[in-house]
Amino acid sequence: MGETENAGGTAVAEQTTRLNIEQIEALIPHRYPFLLVDRVLEMEPPNRIRALKSVSANEPFFQGHFPGHKIMPGVLIIEALAQAAAIMSLALPDKRGWLVYLAGVDNAKFRRPVVPGDALMLEVELVRMRGPFGTVTGQALVDGELAAAAEIKFAFQRPLED
Repeated sequence: MGETENAGGTAVAEQTTRLNIEQIEALIPHRYPFLLVDRVLEMEPPNRIRALKSVSANEPFFQGHFPGHKIMPGVLIIEALAQAAAIMSLALPDKRGWLVYLAGVDNAKFRRPVVPGDALMLEVELVRMRGPFGTVTGQALVDGELAAAAEIKFAFQRPLED
């Protein structure tokens, strides 16, 4: 397993790898309060990734969803899966610095609520890539129990020149 340096000067390992929050931020543009991946536990770009979102009671979305009965919105669980897919895709040397846009979500299913204190395990696998478009399947688990699953479509775009 070798390491390369990305544009931000942060070493990013290739093949199966773990990433900390600084390495994640070097790959995708998301930041607080919208960065929904805390750590990458293992990754084999472009085929699969396992990542973690630690759900804290201090998450800003819990202020309104729902007072007195905090539940992570399903759309944010899907976004966390999409961010994991983007990390996996942008870890490829030829895609570093590109943008990844959500292009569609199919067959989304929600099986259990995600609440403060949960460790949301994000598992994403590549289904297909055709040109700048890709499809992944993802599932979010809490303690091995399925919380949500979906098929996510995405598109690459070169960053705009200054």
